[in-house]
Amino acid sequence: MKKLLSVLLFSMLWSCSSKPVQSELSYDWESDLHQRLLVDFCKSESDIKEYIRQYIPNVTDSMIHLWENSGALEFMELDGKKFYFHNAGPNLFRVDSLCREIKKQKEFIGLSGSEKVNLKHLPKVITEVGSKGVNVVEPKRMKVTYTITVSPNVVPHGKVVRCWLPFPHRGIPRQTDIQLISTSEDKYELAPDTAIHSTLYMEKLAEADKPIVFSETFEYTSSAEWHPLKPENIKPYDKSSDLYKVYTSEREKHLVFSKRMKDLAIELTGNETNPLLKARRIFQYINDNYPWASAREYSTIDNIPEYVLDNHKGDCGQVTLLFITLCRISGIPAHFQSGFMVHPGENNLHDWCEIYLEGPGWVPVDMSFGIPIFAQENNDELYWFFLGGIDSWRMIVNQDYGKELHPAKKYPRSETVDFQRGEVEWEGGNLYFDKWDYRLDVEYK
Repeated sequence: MKKLLSVLLFSMLWSCSSKPVQSELSYDWESDLHQRLLVDFCKSESDIKEYIRQYIPNVTDSMIHLWENSGALEFMELDGKKFYFHNAGPNLFRVDSLCREIKKQKEFIGLSGSEKVNLKHLPKVITEVGSKGVNVVEPKRMKVTYTITVSPNVVPHGKVVRCWLPFPHRGIPRQTDIQLISTSEDKYELAPDTAIHSTLYMEKLAEADKPIVFSETFEYTSSAEWHPLKPENIKPYDKSSDLYKVYTSEREKHLVFSKRMKDLAIELTGNETNPLLKARRIFQYINDNYPWASAREYSTIDNIPEYVLDNHKGDCGQVTLLFITLCRISGIPAHFQSGFMVHPGENNLHDWCEIYLEGPGWVPVDMSFGIPIFAQENNDELYWFFLGGIDSWRMIVNQDYGKELHPAKKYPRSETVDFQRGEVEWEGGNLYFDKWDYRLDVEYK
């Protein structure tokens, strides 16, 4: 889960970077990428040591170097200087096993907000699916106000600002009754139902010394989905079908069947032929070996699944892309899906996926929710809930990753892979995340 609260994330980004927007004539991707990296990597060694001393007062240089070499403390050299990832300190105590134990001894770490909700919610979903004989249950009605605020004077007075806001994807069985209530601008454009990324587009003129605000309010109903999957009920694939060919193929640049990935898939699945059992082996492996950690921006990473293997950690989208890659190599159709988790008490950006099993069809998989901490191994239904199921507290925005927005964006997106926070640009260039903030307010009906 992308558990950094938006307020903390964007205040951090703003404090780390105040670079000017590239003009259209001078734009090039390498310069843009460099500025993005400076936003992500903006902490000094003294900043990192100050954070670590909360838990390890006598931290030494040799410890720092050891963590750097293991990949637990992420850094990069930029402009001839060493900078640490802005969340490298907290990530160290998620990734390094000894540091994790030290933090546990100092702080009680209980269930997260979403886990507290799901502790009661998931058994109800399982029971209701069994009693009703349907897979989509437990509908929840939500009213959402989503706002993007561009900081004053980052766009010259009188210039047109273009904004794409996330909007609930239409035509998905577990997400229904979508109603747009209001928008900040009278004129807007909704992406068609067939679009991969569901957007609401608006434009506005910049005014000197004033923030530029775009907002939307809508309601929708989100339901849980769960399939009581059993290996014996899974049928052989029709490998000649378009569905099978498309969703078991490589995709530039994050679903790449490298030798390393192929070897890992073979190691995990062995001689197993049942797709469900293959998927469970992959799911268990990622759950056990790649703890959640705050992620650098996806646009700065060449190959996200390889990055997860190299750094021994990943956020929700990163481990999801690793899961999809290993599934596709193993002959299991899979595709990316994402948007928001909107559990009462814990709203945030979130990514998951779906896999296709012949018989049940497309079923949801939430790799970063993984095996619930409160699940017992002798309770298969709860243990494997998120491989074939998902809770009610979601807002689906995307049916895949890295596709064109509607209408098309001129400059490379701030998030070139996922689309959740939204996107903003003007004729002078893209407006990166350090130039604007977002807010998600949810009212539960």
